[in-house]
Parts: sequence; C-alpha cells; structure tokens
Amino acid sequence: MAMNDNVTKILGRAWLFGPNISTDMLSPGQYVHHPPEERLKHVLESARPEFAGQVRPGEIVVGGPNFGCGSSRESAPQHLKDLGVAAVVADSFARIFARNAIAIGLVAIACPTLSEVVEDGDIIEVDVIAGRVFIADRNITLDADSIPESMMDVLRHGGIEPMLALIGAEQAQDK
Repeated sequence: MAMNDNVTKILGRAWLFGPNISTDMLSPGQYVHHPPEERLKHVLESARPEFAGQVRPGEIVVGGPNFGCGSSRESAPQHLKDLGVAAVVADSFARIFARNAIAIGLVAIACPTLSEVVEDGDIIEVDVIAGRVFIADRNITLDADSIPESMMDVLRHGGIEPMLALIGAEQAQDK
C-alpha cells in the first residue's frame, strides 16, 4: 500500500459553515439504516441543502467553533471523506470528532478565527505541517494547529486501519 503525501499541503475551495455543526447534521440519524449512497445525500443538508450534491473531491469544509459537537458517531467524518472532502478546518473542534477524523484518514485542523475571515468559495491552502492556512484571494495567512508526526503517519496511511494492516503485513513477511 502506497503512502499518501498529499495530506501535508491541501489546496481547495472552501465550504463555509457556522458554529456548532453537530455530528447529527453530518450524519443524520434518520438515515442510519439506509444504503451508503443514500446516507451521503443528506450530509449537512440541515445547514446547506446543496452541499452533498455540489461538493467536489479535494474541497475543504470550514467550520466555526465547536465543529463536530454532539455524539461520537464515527460516520460523521467518514461521510465527509466519502464525499471527497480533503480536509476540515474549523475555529475549534469537539475532541471526539477531530480524533475520529484523523483515525479514518481525514485531515482535521483547528485554525481559530478562520471562519471570520474566509468567504464561501475562497481558495485556501492548508499547510498541515507548518500549521498555517493561506487565503489566496485576500493574501491572508493565519496560524493553525499543526498535527503531530505520529498523527501525520496515520493520515499518510489513510487511517489507523490501513496503517495497522500494513504493519501486520510487514511483520508477517519478517517471520
């Protein structure tokens, strides 16, 4: 399995959301027993009904404070990843959402005040290693959290499961 180095710098169109985007908005409970393709149609529909149908691979979700609050449903970041979202950058995260995102291989990085200066549709560049977000349209650079190297390793492997599978395969070869 090849590692993904495209998680260190991400350039994409911003989809702006407000504060307190909950896991129920990201993964509405009423669709939990529907097929995956049906569930994905409803991601963030209560905040922006057009989102799931219009988001394109490589784009970036920008949230206000407390992004991913609510329950610990792992499907919340998974749905964003399945739609092709390259990263979630928010003023702040609910800790469980950020951990779940990294665990499945989705970049989640905090950048306080980003939601106050970015506009919907802006092209932004997220430098995950340096901990910076650059808004090209206005030549604005903001400090963001950086992701520790151990977590970057998880992201480069596409999540914890692919990373552990590779480690297991390597250990099996060594025997």
